[in-house]
Amino acid sequence: MSTTPPGPPEDQPQGHPRRWLILGVICLAQLTVLLDNTVLNVAIPSLTWELGAATSDIQWMINAYSLVQSGLLLTAGSAADRYGRKKMLIAGLVLFGIGSVVAGLADSTGQLIAARAGMGVGGALLLTTTLAVAMQVFTPAEHPKAIGIWSAVNALGFAAGPLLGGLILNHFWWGAIFLINLPVVALGLAAVVALVPESKSPRGDRPDLLGALLSTIGMTALVYAIISGPEHGWTSGRVLATDAVAVLVLAAFAYWESRIPYPMLDLHFFRDRRFTGAVAGAVLITFGMGGALFLLTQHLQFVLGYGPLEAGLRTAPLALAVVALNFSGLSAKWTARLGTPVSIALGMTLMSAGLVSIAMLAAHGYGGTLLGLLLIGAGAAVANPAMAHAIMSAIPPEKAGVGAGINGTLAEFGNGLGVAVLGAILNSRFAALIPVAAASLPAALASAGSEEERGRITDAFSSGLETSQLVGAAAVLLGGLLAAALLRRAERADSAVAVPA
Repeated sequence: MSTTPPGPPEDQPQGHPRRWLILGVICLAQLTVLLDNTVLNVAIPSLTWELGAATSDIQWMINAYSLVQSGLLLTAGSAADRYGRKKMLIAGLVLFGIGSVVAGLADSTGQLIAARAGMGVGGALLLTTTLAVAMQVFTPAEHPKAIGIWSAVNALGFAAGPLLGGLILNHFWWGAIFLINLPVVALGLAAVVALVPESKSPRGDRPDLLGALLSTIGMTALVYAIISGPEHGWTSGRVLATDAVAVLVLAAFAYWESRIPYPMLDLHFFRDRRFTGAVAGAVLITFGMGGALFLLTQHLQFVLGYGPLEAGLRTAPLALAVVALNFSGLSAKWTARLGTPVSIALGMTLMSAGLVSIAMLAAHGYGGTLLGLLLIGAGAAVANPAMAHAIMSAIPPEKAGVGAGINGTLAEFGNGLGVAVLGAILNSRFAALIPVAAASLPAALASAGSEEERGRITDAFSSGLETSQLVGAAAVLLGGLLAAALLRRAERADSAVAVPA
C-alpha cells in the first residue's frame, strides 16, 4: 500500500474541490499588500503636517516597505517551499496586521518607518505564498485563468490604492489608512485557516541560510541604489558604494548557489529558454510600465492640475481594462488560442502603443491619455499572466514559492529601475530646456514670475514626459519581442526532443 501523500494537480484532474474559493481568499490577502504599496502616497501631505515629517522621513516611510519586501522575496519563497506555504501565508498576515496596528497608532516618524519595515516582511511572505498556493490547488490547464485573476488583482490594487486613500483621508485621520487593513487581515486569517490546504516541497532540503542572507543583502542594496540614484546622483559616492555592495554580494550569492547541493535558487533554471525569455520580458515590461505610469501621475497633477483623488480616477481605466479581461477569462482564452510567445508579443505591442499614445497625445487633452491607458490595460491583461505562467511553468512544482519570489523580485526590480531611469531622462530633458529650474517642476512653477513663464515650464516638463514615455514604449516593445523569440525557440526545442521520443 502506497504511503505517498496526495499528489499535485496531475493526480487530481479537477484540482482542489474548493480551489476557486481558495483563490478568492489568497487574492484578498494579495490585495491588502498591494493597496499598501500605493495608499501611502496620498497621505504624504497629512504626514508632513501632523508628524512634522521631513522630506527624508517621507522617503524612508515609502522606501522602508519596498526595500524590506523586495529584499526578502526570494528568501520568503524558499521558506514557504520548505516549511509550508499555508504556515507562511498565516505568518505573513499576522506580521502585516501587527505592522498595520503599529503604523496606524504611531506618534513619531521613527515608529512609522519601523512599522512599515515590519509590514514589508509580511508583504514579502504574502506576495510569494499567494501565487505558490494558486499553482498547487489548480490543474495545469487552469493555471492561465487562475494566474490571470491573480494578475487582475494586482492591477486592482494599483488603481484602488489612491482612491481608497483619498476617500479615507476625506473623513478620518491619516492612521486610518493602516487600520483599515485589520478587518481584511482578520477575515483573511480565518479563511486561510479554514480553507487553504498545506503544501510544501517533499524533498526536505536543508535550509540555505547563507544563500538567504546573501540574497537579502544583495537585493536590498540593489533596490536601494536604484531608489537613491535620482536623488543623490548616479555617480555619487553613496550610490556607487551601494552598487558595489550589490554586485559583490549577488556575485557571492550566485557562486554559493552553484556550489551547494540544496540551493535556494537553482541556477540551472537560467538554462531554460522559457525561463530566461520570461525573465527578460518581465523586467522590461515592468521597467516601461512602472516608470511611465509614475511619470503620468505627475503630469496629471503638476501640469493638468488634478488632485490626488482626481488623478487616481483618471488612471483607473487601465486597471478596469485588466480586471474586465482577466475576470471574464477572455485573456486566458486568447493565450490558449494564440500560444504564450504570440500572446506576450501581442500584449506588449499593445502596451507599447499605449505609451506612445500617452507620449504624443497627453498634451492635447485627456482623450489621448484615456486611449493609451486602455491599450496598456488590454496589453497587460494578456502579457502579464502569460509571462508569470511562463516563469512558474519553467520551475518544478516543489519550488513554486521560489518561482513566485523570482516573479515578485523581477517586478520590484523592473519597476524601481523604470522609475529611476525614465525619471532621470525626464529630469535631464526638463533641465536642458529650463536650465534655471534644476529638475524640480513644483519649485520652478513656484518661482515663475508670469503666466508666460509658467507655460514655458509646463511645456518643458511635457517635452521631457514625451521623451521618457517613448523610451518606456521602446523598452516594452523590445521586451515583448525578446521574450517571444526566446519562448518560441524553447517550444521548438521541446518539440524536437519530443518527436523522437
